[in-house]
Amino acid sequence: MAHTRHRKFNTRDTYPEQRLDNDLAQAVVARGTMIFLRGQCPQDLDTAQTIASHDPVEQTHKVMRNIRQLIEECGGEMEHLCKLVVYLTDVRHREAVYRTMGEYIKGIHPVSTGVVVTALARPDWLVEIDATAVIPD
Repeated sequence: MAHTRHRKFNTRDTYPEQRLDNDLAQAVVARGTMIFLRGQCPQDLDTAQTIASHDPVEQTHKVMRNIRQLIEECGGEMEHLCKLVVYLTDVRHREAVYRTMGEYIKGIHPVSTGVVVTALARPDWLVEIDATAVIPD
């Protein structure tokens, strides 16, 4: 593991009433080159076109693929991911979004914060995630 993950846990233990399986940590200690990603939305990175789906799972897949692509383009890997901030427009999408996000962070244990907002920049967007990664020294 590239960084020290302090107090690792899985959301299935902290939210037993929800069907979640996200590997997270309470803190991440990292040294190196920081990558700050702008909030990623369900749109193509090259064309800025929003994907045609209004499904929170499909939107989250696109968002997480964008995050992975940008980290890799900056010379990093997903294991360098340290922090995620998840913005949802509807709390009822939380489980679906977090289950999908969990597929991309399995075994990584970043820290994560979730926020429910009234709207994102475009009315069709259900989820936006910003990320911070650190490429180790």
